[in-house]
Amino acid sequence: MSTLRDLAEEHTHLRPADIDHLHRIAGDWQLLSDLSFADLLLWVPVDTEGTFLCVAQVRPTTAPTAYQDDQVGRIVGGPEVAHLGVAYSQGRIWREGDPVWYGDVPARHEAIPVRLRTAEGEAGEVIAVVGRDTNLSTARTPSQLELNYLTTADDLAQMIADGTFPPPRHPGETTSAPRVGDGLVRLDAGGKVTYASPNAQSAYRRLGYAAHLVGEDLAALHRRLAGDPLDGTEASNGILAALRGEAPPRREIDARGATMLTRALPLMPAGVPIGALVLVRDITEVRRRDRALITKDATIREIHHRVKNNLQTVAALLRLQARRVAMPEARVALEESVRRVASIALVHETLSMSSDEAVEFDGIVDRVASAATEVAATEVSVGMRRRGSFGVLPAEIATSLVMVLNELLLNAVEHGFPPADEADEVPVPAASGMVPVAAPEVDPSLRPEVVVSAHRFRKMLHVSVTDNGRGLPPDFDAEHGSRLGLQIVRALITGELRGTIELRAGANGGTEAVLIIPLARSAPEGRSQP
Repeated sequence: MSTLRDLAEEHTHLRPADIDHLHRIAGDWQLLSDLSFADLLLWVPVDTEGTFLCVAQVRPTTAPTAYQDDQVGRIVGGPEVAHLGVAYSQGRIWREGDPVWYGDVPARHEAIPVRLRTAEGEAGEVIAVVGRDTNLSTARTPSQLELNYLTTADDLAQMIADGTFPPPRHPGETTSAPRVGDGLVRLDAGGKVTYASPNAQSAYRRLGYAAHLVGEDLAALHRRLAGDPLDGTEASNGILAALRGEAPPRREIDARGATMLTRALPLMPAGVPIGALVLVRDITEVRRRDRALITKDATIREIHHRVKNNLQTVAALLRLQARRVAMPEARVALEESVRRVASIALVHETLSMSSDEAVEFDGIVDRVASAATEVAATEVSVGMRRRGSFGVLPAEIATSLVMVLNELLLNAVEHGFPPADEADEVPVPAASGMVPVAAPEVDPSLRPEVVVSAHRFRKMLHVSVTDNGRGLPPDFDAEHGSRLGLQIVRALITGELRGTIELRAGANGGTEAVLIIPLARSAPEGRSQP
């Protein structure tokens, strides 16, 4: 289904500012729908013959809908939308007419003109019409709550016609809460409570106010209830701002271990301030869970930080041991272990600064590649380059993949490019760790370089490590290589990462290691996915 903007741009000549205003209405009109116990349909004219297009629809959560089918995208003309034409051409709310039938559902039509105020603050021309259609199949004598809902809905409808609703949205705010059913308080022009719904009364009771709200000065009450005087002053100022016709941001009030979210809206039908509408919601449990999650996240980050420190300690001990070992083979083995441990510590260091169990992997790859050129035992200066992006990877993939890339990059740098005095000697294949055998000499015109490439395709991560070195020997066997580095790579790729690896000659010489890793992890045998 096309969006509101798509439909408006395709079928109408509305300006971008007009469409933005319609988006603001559609983002905040669930409030009006719930207060009205009615479906709201946003209609825009498509010609001068009285034809209208429905570009948005919302159903009430407080009453049955009048429309079982979605109306967005419908283009209607003639008598069916005559009421819309009256509201559009005359610029007034239309409430006349008898009930109509949609199948076996009787409904009452209303039409509310939509205006966008000018830069000077004056009511502009009508740009659209909101149809307010009420299902009458369950009609009955309204309760006090319903009467207050309907009265408030009429005030907001008039503000839509005046161009003063919805109010500007504050940065970072959404329209999801509080809702009408969470709790509603209506104030008169002096800030005194004229009506409080049962849910609103319960929310204030949890803050420690046991008396009835009607007749109370709500701004003064917020100042008294709040546990923090500064929060109480801000909540009180929000109520006063709404009474002046402003739209303050949402506020939270904490008292006696409970938390309540408030949203104050000015009521200004025909431009006359008559009071304010305050929506409240008890969010005590929500904030308790938020605090629990924050504590859990902090604990996890601290664990990663300590694991990183422990791994760095292990690496330092291995480095000290390597300096004391006289056998060259043992020293090389210990130094390789230091690099492997350090690469894992790098992932945990990144996780210790992350808010979840996922890491931005590009920075890790760049650091591993830079370290490979610095610590590799080679006299040749090798350039490193990354092409493409790994993106964000879960910790279980990142930990294994960083070890794999560390081995491949070190082998490419150390064994892919022989020193100048070994030009006639046999090279070690890049990314293999094999013992040297005879191979062609390197083209001196090529600058030694290793390129790490990555891209995602159909929930698979494709990675290649390519060098322009001396390439694979004729008798190279990737499956039965005896070096530990290659065994680690194969074990991690096929085991931990459940992927595949292929070592082959590069298209333009050198060696290429190609990895394909699934990003959607399958559950181990005998266990179901969460």
